[in-house]
Amino acid sequence: MIIITGAAGFIGSCLVQYLNLQGERNLILVDQFNRSDKNKNLRGKTYLKKIERDVFLDWFRQHTNDISLVLHIGARTDTTENRKSVFDNLNLNYSKAIAEVCIGADIPLIYASSAATYGIGNKGFNDSLSPESLKPLNPYGNSKNDFDKWMLKQKKQPVFWAGLKFFNVYGPNEYHKGRMASVILHTFKQIQQSGQMNLFRSHRPDYKDGHQSRDFIYIKDLLSVIDFLLQKRPLSGLYNLGTGKARSFLDLAENTFIAMGIKPKIGFIDTPIDIRDNYQYFTEAKMDKLQLAGYTKDFYSLEDGIKDYVQNYLMKDFAYY
Repeated sequence: MIIITGAAGFIGSCLVQYLNLQGERNLILVDQFNRSDKNKNLRGKTYLKKIERDVFLDWFRQHTNDISLVLHIGARTDTTENRKSVFDNLNLNYSKAIAEVCIGADIPLIYASSAATYGIGNKGFNDSLSPESLKPLNPYGNSKNDFDKWMLKQKKQPVFWAGLKFFNVYGPNEYHKGRMASVILHTFKQIQQSGQMNLFRSHRPDYKDGHQSRDFIYIKDLLSVIDFLLQKRPLSGLYNLGTGKARSFLDLAENTFIAMGIKPKIGFIDTPIDIRDNYQYFTEAKMDKLQLAGYTKDFYSLEDGIKDYVQNYLMKDFAYY
């Protein structure tokens, strides 16, 4: 059996569908399933059992002989949450408990780290950098970096493990994420409602409005990389998961208009005060490590990824992967 935490969320639910398409049915799904808005993501998907997050660890410790793999995707991802205790509980300590079971039972573990661990990126976005040298900008990034550090320090580790530093992931099944959803989804909704899109204004003299840039990766590429890691099991460790090519928010917004068949109409608003000081103006994953491990597939371009997401999911009545 394969365990997927965060299974009703954006990436977790897409993983469920991807594994179903590979013929996997013996899936144990872990999440807070009392959130009905997320349960839509599991419609039409096949799995063996759903387990609430709060009782999962006890169940896991009693069923290690039946588990072949853990995909630990669940996390608190709200970058505007400032309570360290929340992240210590959900992202750090909960992840340690899962990893300790995997270590003791020789169960492979793939988990979600984050590009937020790099902070402002003044040392670059290189997955060979020691987590000890990184300075994240918020408690969320710190919690992910703290777990990366903890994993690397363990004398005994899972038979195979990979911590994936997700950059800006977008794609179907993210509708429930609210403010934390991708800018593509926000752009699509704003265009539907008003016929235009407002991007954040730059508050730095070295960036023009709309030219803040991120490494945007389509969910289908993320799933492909996870499948590669499962099949090939290269050296364990931390791996960036972006495309290796930063693109501007202006590019993103314009291509969303184009995918919808609408002439672009883009304005600018001030970046909210609560995120302005910790706002990343540029991210770009260094992807050499994954490529040297043997992953050679091309990533979706921003244009192709947005076109697929908008036209095959967002513009259809049943927009779920």
